[in-house]
Amino acid sequence: MARLLRRKKSEFPFEITGIHTARHGTVTASRGLALEPKFGPAAKSVEEFLDRARADIAVELTTLNPATGQPAIDHIRSAFARGMHVVTANKGPIAHAYADLRDEAQRRGLMFRFEATVMDGAPVFNQVRNNLPGVQVMGFTGVLNSTSKIVIDTMEQGGSFDEGLKIARRMGIAEADASFDVEGWDSAAKTAALANVLMDARTTPQAVSTKGITRLTAERVRELKRNGKTVRLVSRAKRANAGISLRVRAEVLDETDVLASMHGTSNLLLLHTDLMGTIGTVSITPAVEQTAYGVFIDLVNIASAAVRVRK
Repeated sequence: MARLLRRKKSEFPFEITGIHTARHGTVTASRGLALEPKFGPAAKSVEEFLDRARADIAVELTTLNPATGQPAIDHIRSAFARGMHVVTANKGPIAHAYADLRDEAQRRGLMFRFEATVMDGAPVFNQVRNNLPGVQVMGFTGVLNSTSKIVIDTMEQGGSFDEGLKIARRMGIAEADASFDVEGWDSAAKTAALANVLMDARTTPQAVSTKGITRLTAERVRELKRNGKTVRLVSRAKRANAGISLRVRAEVLDETDVLASMHGTSNLLLLHTDLMGTIGTVSITPAVEQTAYGVFIDLVNIASAAVRVRK
């Protein structure tokens, strides 16, 4: 993220006034950090760090807690309390407290953005917000978890479940607790986040009917492959008279199914709408750079909106 901001500084002159990490410590500078800043001891609290950084926008990048969305929710509220706009790549707050955080930001005249939470830098929320006026999202279908696909691909190629998990960890794409990926909690959090933002579901990951891939064996995966089939962890949402149904399942699919065509870190989201039918967003082999771009575009949108307000 810092490297991307440096590379684009001539076009988008953002300054980083502080970085607070669990591993490296904390560094702040009100006029902007050096290219290779020297970190000092960690600030005693996020509140102390935010007070020292004195930024216009806080960027929240902590790891997922699918059970509660904390401490990221409190981090975001602390930034709001200091008059800071917020960008996050952590899906937990969107999956657990989106409506409350959105409303708090609006009450304070602040902006809250989160494009990188579901498909790295591929436009999902911005696509609906900016390009689909008047459209109602009736449901969605997505293949949104990379680690599970890598595990399945590895087993199809003769490896084991654990070998696939190790590959995902080496690639740096598995959650800090990889069980969140294979048990379906990462997908459930993304499903809840999408439903909260696009369908006003006001739900949580715990309300998503979820079954992961942990019972899937290499023998079963290779048997399916011999029969022209594969498995993908699929997120589904559907709006009905009784409410919104949400689920995550390891589904057996024909290899010709568009959902089955997603491999590795590639992801697909189909939105089922009232006016545009079904439309899709595909992200082909994204990496950490694309996640950084998802954060970057939110920063640009907030800065652009702030300029328009001042004018």
